Amino acid sequence: MNATGSPLLRTVVLALGASLLLSACEHHEAHEGKHHHTVVSTTVARQDVALTREYVAQIHARRHIEVRALERGYLQEVLTQEGARVAEGEVLFRLNPITFQAHRQRAAAEARLARLEYENAARLGNSNVISPAEVALAEARAERAQAELALAEAELNFTTLRAPFPGIVDRFHAQEGSLVEEGHPITTLSDNRTMWVYFNVPEVEYLTYMARGLEVGKERAELLTADGRTYPVAGTVSAIEADFNNHTGTIPFRADFPNPTGVLRHGQTGTVRLTQTAENALVIPQKAVFEILDQRFVFVVDEASVVHQRAIQISAEVEDLFVVQDGLRDGEAVIIDGLRHVRDGEAAKVHAVSSLEALADLKWAAE
Repeated sequence: MNATGSPLLRTVVLALGASLLLSACEHHEAHEGKHHHTVVSTTVARQDVALTREYVAQIHARRHIEVRALERGYLQEVLTQEGARVAEGEVLFRLNPITFQAHRQRAAAEARLARLEYENAARLGNSNVISPAEVALAEARAERAQAELALAEAELNFTTLRAPFPGIVDRFHAQEGSLVEEGHPITTLSDNRTMWVYFNVPEVEYLTYMARGLEVGKERAELLTADGRTYPVAGTVSAIEADFNNHTGTIPFRADFPNPTGVLRHGQTGTVRLTQTAENALVIPQKAVFEILDQRFVFVVDEASVVHQRAIQISAEVEDLFVVQDGLRDGEAVIIDGLRHVRDGEAAKVHAVSSLEALADLKWAAE
């Protein structure tokens, strides 16, 4: 038997052929595998975007004061209720006025006596019985007595505590019959017709607002109450405080909200929402972006369907969109679905969709 007919040789030749065939098939499958998955791309779009920021807020009454006793005495009458709405000038409390009434009566009597003495001195002065200096001295005593009377009347009036403005009465700190000292707080009064809502804005966002032309007194604000509901009346950013807090890196803003129904109360918490429009902003779907460490990237597709990884910078986030600050140009195509199936520098099988279609359906699940 010759060598070519040896069974061993035929086995080796067959094995070698099978190996080469298998290798060729694997190479073909690998080559085809690069284009097995179709990825979706869209072009970078520009549009106006509403940029919304939310801030934890403290709600305060426009006027919130302590009602204090202006004189020492017993709390004789309580003429209101805790939580009651009162009108401006309405009597809230009365202290025992007996002592102050006595002081006023004495001062009134002394004022009348001094007045009579002055009138008598004036007649004598006109008759040249006494000197003009004595007449002037009697007049001064009469004026002093009148001033003492005015002071006694003011002290008597201080025993009646009235509401300086319309508002809501808070909890009582003293009850009827209690002895209260001068300056003792009896309750608090809140004017809730307009609420002042304070919130802290980080320095970077403050600078962004200023760059976009935020106008104090005109900028619209929304309020979310603690239960997540949107307060039905819009407010206005009315003040920005003068100094930054160096510990937190924030500056306090104040928004004013009308409170016609009285649902807002002093001391509540909520969330303020500010919305500004970024005009002609460069936007892409968020699912087109992936992160490596602290850097964000997208896959850009060139005219030859070759994929290129590129770093980008994001200036804002809006629901399913990113506003791109740097790294992309108008009209470039980015992959929005199938990011796991492409590699930098490799060709890809790409299905392109318009930016309108891509932005209109942002609920696609990224593969």
